[in-house]
Amino acid sequence: MKFKTIIASACLVAAFASNAHAEYPEKKIEIIVGYSAGGGTDVMARTVAPFLERYLVDGATVVVKNMPGASGQIGVTEVANADPDGYTLGTFNLPGMMARTLDRKADYSADSFTYLANVVDDPNVIVTAKDSKLDTMEKLMTAAKADPGAITVGMSSLGGDDHFFLMRLQNGSGAEFTIAPFKGSAPARTAVMGGHVAMGIFNLSEVLGFREELNILGVATEERSSLADDIPTFTEQGVNVVNGSLRGFVAPLNLPEDVRGKLLDAFQKAYDDPEFSKAMLASGNPVKLTLGDDFKALNQEQYDFAKSVWETTPWK
Repeated sequence: MKFKTIIASACLVAAFASNAHAEYPEKKIEIIVGYSAGGGTDVMARTVAPFLERYLVDGATVVVKNMPGASGQIGVTEVANADPDGYTLGTFNLPGMMARTLDRKADYSADSFTYLANVVDDPNVIVTAKDSKLDTMEKLMTAAKADPGAITVGMSSLGGDDHFFLMRLQNGSGAEFTIAPFKGSAPARTAVMGGHVAMGIFNLSEVLGFREELNILGVATEERSSLADDIPTFTEQGVNVVNGSLRGFVAPLNLPEDVRGKLLDAFQKAYDDPEFSKAMLASGNPVKLTLGDDFKALNQEQYDFAKSVWETTPWK
């Protein structure tokens, strides 16, 4: 009898362990955003949250918690150190989150996370003032190659996607430019429109509302963007550069596989929902889904390129 009792107890323990996450989520899920409320990453997270609720179990609750500071590092560090139970997720911006591990002290690395889904790819674009003579990509590249360094480039900052796009452009074309970094996209865009710099590099979402003042020479996507399908890709124009600002979601390392599977499934179902695409585009977030291991590989590629730039031309 005692032997049977031990066996029965062992079976109950095994059954409990195998079903520990069967009802996930059983309490609210918190998404930590490392930026202030109202910014692009915050808006993305708040747009995604109700769709995760829809495609997880009935009654799922997903809330957003803002932890701004240190260019997003405070929030993402909080995620890296959280319990890997699926109840703490975080936004994850590339290339910024990995670039910050190069130019300052970071309490996380690429190996600190379970990679869930990248959902936004806001591609880079090159713009010039409406009255600029450099109103095509061909004219711009001809001028840049004829007088290396003479073309000044406005951008929001160094160590971000705008900067790395320019590095890819220079590496692939042999042209040389002079960077003029600003504290944010708005002042950089104003400088381009005022003719204070010859061109600017931004994300597509940052310039669509200014097409009367700016020429958009190309978009750094593999195929034309549905947001502006009249703008050719750089690849179409003989410049093979694909790059952008990426925004997604991670969890702490060692997330249980069954919980990870439920979250990946929810992200996929959200992406397949036409209402999701409509809501994301309305909030200024161009959608492109990269899941799980593919997202992890994308992160590694972004880190490797940032590291190569840092080692040859450090930006701080």
